Amino acid sequence: MSTTYEGLTFERIGHASKRLETGDGRIIYIDPWSEVVDDEPGDGDVVFVTHDDFDHYDPEAIEAVAGDDATIAVFEAVDTSDLSYDVVDLPHEGDLTVDGIEVRTVPAYNDPDGEHVDEDGSPFHAEGEVIGLLLTLEGTTIFFPSDTDFLDHHGSITADVFVPPIGGHFTMDRHEAADFARSVEPELVLPEHYDTFEPIETDAEAFAEELESDDIRVELF
Repeated sequence: MSTTYEGLTFERIGHASKRLETGDGRIIYIDPWSEVVDDEPGDGDVVFVTHDDFDHYDPEAIEAVAGDDATIAVFEAVDTSDLSYDVVDLPHEGDLTVDGIEVRTVPAYNDPDGEHVDEDGSPFHAEGEVIGLLLTLEGTTIFFPSDTDFLDHHGSITADVFVPPIGGHFTMDRHEAADFARSVEPELVLPEHYDTFEPIETDAEAFAEELESDDIRVELF
């Protein structure tokens, strides 16, 4: 299923894998994962990767979606030695341009004093292991926070389109994501990273209803 906003087409291939298409036919993938990618489309012009969890950094999936001349941009903390492509390193925090796309990278992690920690009390995603992405495409700003909690530094971010994880356990849950969405003040919210496996099952319809009561458009794409 796909949805459109200001000439951009957004498709959630599955889990946290996204495909975006611009009005002029440019294709961008974010965190493609073989488990949800069908066949080998090979049409990607740019592929972004936010961290090295198996469901976000998957060399086979990158090879499957990337075109021959694709630009591959990966968080610099990820070991990409198994990729056959040259890689653009994405910083932990900063601004850069990737193949003409304005990119701001944002630290993403679980609060070590919060609920999203493993049995020994360590956060599932420690600080320095994950980045979020704020992209500007054809004048539209899109924020992909990736696997994270809603953190203090996120309060400065605004975007036209917001793509938060809502499944909980490893990331923020739907209630925290709704608070995050209100802070970002988007015109469109596209939730991801839910219902793939039991720990992250959630009520996406309730998430949508909660934000729509605040006049925020939500699409379960």
